[in-house]
Amino acid sequence: MTRLLDIRNASRRFGGVLAVNDVTAHVDEGELVGLIGPNGAGKTTLFNLISGFTPLSSGTVAFGGRPLAGLTTNQVARLGMSRTFQNLRVFPNMTVFDNVSVGAVGALPQGALGALFGGLSESGRQRSADISRRTWEALEAVGLTQVAGELAANLPYGQRKYLEIARALAMKPRFLILDEPAAGLNDTETRDLAAFIKRLHGQGLTVMLVEHDMTLVMGICQRILVLASGRKIADGTPDAIRNDPAVLEAYLGVDA
Repeated sequence: MTRLLDIRNASRRFGGVLAVNDVTAHVDEGELVGLIGPNGAGKTTLFNLISGFTPLSSGTVAFGGRPLAGLTTNQVARLGMSRTFQNLRVFPNMTVFDNVSVGAVGALPQGALGALFGGLSESGRQRSADISRRTWEALEAVGLTQVAGELAANLPYGQRKYLEIARALAMKPRFLILDEPAAGLNDTETRDLAAFIKRLHGQGLTVMLVEHDMTLVMGICQRILVLASGRKIADGTPDAIRNDPAVLEAYLGVDA
């Protein structure tokens, strides 16, 4: 398998708190990987380190063989990595279509924005058409084409979750990071989400997700990483993780 994400001895300190502590992990191209751990384990901080939202205190993160140190979040995204957030980040007073278009614009190569806003130039028209095409494809992928003209604020919560995923998909990523995608969903919505993620993965997308719903994680992930107190304590198949003594102790507080 081709190594897509390579994390080596990654650490992040916030004052006296070591939120991520010497974590080494990887994701191969084509994998569907889960990241779990008790509250405060450092999961979202690790996601932020991977995607460039938070700088490393020490260690390295490489994507597609390229070190990410010093890159902005937009530069990381243009390499083919996109993500959602634990707390929904949609623009409530923009339409569904325009929300997703933000992702398509963010994927434009550096220097392309000038062409996009170049009036009636041929290059500007081509960029605009490409953004529109990416946006409609992402909306179709998540089943939101019928509400493309609605304000995001008018969508029910479950659809707003898919709206954020659509915005990430509009960037045409190689690697999709989902931060607690099932948070706030009911059981039926969670089952539908699991089927949707599996469908994305089946289409060739590499996916990594943080999730507290263990049924979801165990049901769809090929491999699971476990953090506790900022450290990686396990890495294996769902069956191996389910019976790992260190994982049982971290979650249940018992000596397995």
